Amino acid sequence: MRRLYLQVYLTIVASLILVVLAAALAWHFMAAVLPFGQPFEIARELVTELVPPATAPPQVQQRAIDRLASTLGADLALFGRDKEPLAASGRPLAAPSRGGWLRTRAGPALSIPLADGRWLVVRMPPPHRPSGFMIAAFLGAIALAVALGAWPIVRRLTGRLERLQHGVESLGAGDLAARVKVEGRDEVARLAQSFNHAAARIENLVGAHKMLLANASHELRTPLTRIRLGLELAEAPPERKAELEKDIAELDQLVDEILLVSRLDVTEQLDAREDVDLAALAAEECARYEDCSVAGQPVMVRGDPMLLRRMIRNLVENAKQHGKPPIEVTVERQDGRAVLRVSDHGAVIAEEARERLFSPFYRIPERSGAKGTGLGLALVRQIARRHGGDVGYDPARGNCFTVTLPAGA
Repeated sequence: MRRLYLQVYLTIVASLILVVLAAALAWHFMAAVLPFGQPFEIARELVTELVPPATAPPQVQQRAIDRLASTLGADLALFGRDKEPLAASGRPLAAPSRGGWLRTRAGPALSIPLADGRWLVVRMPPPHRPSGFMIAAFLGAIALAVALGAWPIVRRLTGRLERLQHGVESLGAGDLAARVKVEGRDEVARLAQSFNHAAARIENLVGAHKMLLANASHELRTPLTRIRLGLELAEAPPERKAELEKDIAELDQLVDEILLVSRLDVTEQLDAREDVDLAALAAEECARYEDCSVAGQPVMVRGDPMLLRRMIRNLVENAKQHGKPPIEVTVERQDGRAVLRVSDHGAVIAEEARERLFSPFYRIPERSGAKGTGLGLALVRQIARRHGGDVGYDPARGNCFTVTLPAGA
């Protein structure tokens, strides 16, 4: 995409070139337009007084024409009533066909009819005009000066717009502390100021939301602990106690996942980074489940072992709750990336529901009765992206989720 400053700058330069060309054309055509009207009448009266009368001898008329040509430095020719030549000085001139300006091969000539019927033709020497190269150099120097003067002005304007664009992109990428420098007092400065106010407002709102979510999650832990302790001390049928313990465990898992989501939102960097064998990690997690097998090859990835373990656990747990056994986990290296696939023999998810699979608390309508917190797959995507990878649903392989991560050496 062409930069804005180039568009503005090239527009100014193109406008300048058009002005220069128009001035050059006007100068070229106007240079050949010579004065007429009253000056012509004055010249006619003066020439009539300087040229001897028609009855004068030819020698007298010739001397007068020579003297006048020498004084003016021009070519002169005197013709009679019938356009016959009477006297001439300088380069030859043809008999005039009319009065006024005439065009000849050697340049424009002036035909002056005298009162006695004679004609005087005058061809002035061509005026000294600069060469085409000098004119082009002069106009080019003007264009260059304007172009050089316009460059810093245009670049400063569009430079501020580029910095504003960079700030908007940073904010969109998740950097809530992105701000731009306010320069000047024009519309661009007001736009930058409005952006800074909006970014500060968004940062405060998101920070308050994260803080509220983290505090609420922590506060939920206390009543859960009291409920669990009260249940252990209470006298209730074993079946009822088992159901309550299961509900408490599910609620405790929900709180734990909310806390993890909040922590991932708040922190920009991983708490730990080390080389992890993704296949070994998958084998350890699959050992906790029945009808779950692992295949593939060892692939090293660099990241947080706890988060990677949680990612695999959530995928296997999702397959257990919403799919059908057996569950198959494969790990392999493809094009320098680690590929983790978790599949089962359940029905393929409908196409209209696939886009929202990784949204928090989304449940597929036909599976609304299934257990789960609704945050498992959202956490999987968040963990994968925090490690420089991503996760997607792969219906071509059945009910299969595929995670790709940068592979280590």
